[in-house]
Amino acid sequence: MKKILDFLVLLKSNNNREWFLANKKQYEEAKNELLNLVETLINGLGKFEPEIATLEPKKCIFRINKDIRFSKDKSPYKTNMGAYFSAEGKKSNLAGYYVHIEPDNCFIAGGCYGPEAPVLKSIRQEIDYNLKDFNAILTHKNFVKTFGELEQTMKTKTMPKGYTADNEAAEHLKLKSFIATKNMSDKEVANKDFPTHILASFQALHPFIQFLNEAIKNTENTD
Repeated sequence: MKKILDFLVLLKSNNNREWFLANKKQYEEAKNELLNLVETLINGLGKFEPEIATLEPKKCIFRINKDIRFSKDKSPYKTNMGAYFSAEGKKSNLAGYYVHIEPDNCFIAGGCYGPEAPVLKSIRQEIDYNLKDFNAILTHKNFVKTFGELEQTMKTKTMPKGYTADNEAAEHLKLKSFIATKNMSDKEVANKDFPTHILASFQALHPFIQFLNEAIKNTENTD
């Protein structure tokens, strides 16, 4: 992923339309490197997530252009490149897998970020009903070795409505996002084995994604 990293380093210091247009060729080379990575990951994910196997690479990646309408920072381009994989594409409400490439801030992740209220309610209910299964996923050696624990930054201070403080799942139920993250160095990302490493990490994440999507699909079935 050296072409991506090299381009993004330059873009961060030259985040303006004139420079971007003058260096469009380098951007296209970086974008093609990302698309090739995404195609490899789709093929690999498809072996244990069959619904992902049919995704088009270009529909998994994010635009480099920023939405600056409501931002104080008017620099026109993102200084990262990334891709999201779920059964219904990057705009889906389903839980999925994510790759983020940004110099000095690379990571892979997965789960469900900031779900809408009905989906959040269903995920919490699934955890409450099946806490033993959920804990088994989060304490599995592959999950712990790869991701440690779930992100804890987005939580309510009090228990959600309908749950008491003595609930065994209390700390899980307070979460407003259900995300597992693994940080990676630029050197690791530039290594030729990076795709293989991502897929091994995604496989460790798979039971967690399945659990969340079971809850999310239940939400959709009740609408």
